[in-house]
Amino acid sequence: MPAPKKTRGEDLDFQLGFYEGIVKGNPGFAQALIALGEIYTKKGLYEKGLAVDKKLITLRPDNPIVHYNLACSHSLLGDITNSFKALRRAIDLGYDDFAFMHNDPDLYNLRRDERFSELMRKVKNTQTSLPDVK
Repeated sequence: MPAPKKTRGEDLDFQLGFYEGIVKGNPGFAQALIALGEIYTKKGLYEKGLAVDKKLITLRPDNPIVHYNLACSHSLLGDITNSFKALRRAIDLGYDDFAFMHNDPDLYNLRRDERFSELMRKVKNTQTSLPDVK
């Protein structure tokens, strides 16, 4: 008889326990924290995801993806002002996947705010004013 298939929730629960165990033994292990933050978000545990993102900011302060994920966590919790701050920092550090940003469900709250369009206009103007390097 074949083993029963795990549901998505059971798999996330397994991963959650796995990465929480790793982080408990090694709280500075950034890759495990990144995975743990993603799992918290998938499970709707946004406060825990935010705590992980804040920890990652201390470990990788110049990483644009870490700041982008922090923006997502703030957005999911309805903290639009801090989400914009983190998103601007991510862009300043080099985050440039704007197509993804325009479709990321985590940033839905930001896209509904006029500041998002303003930020995208500024980014577009900055990009078009830069000379091509060959």
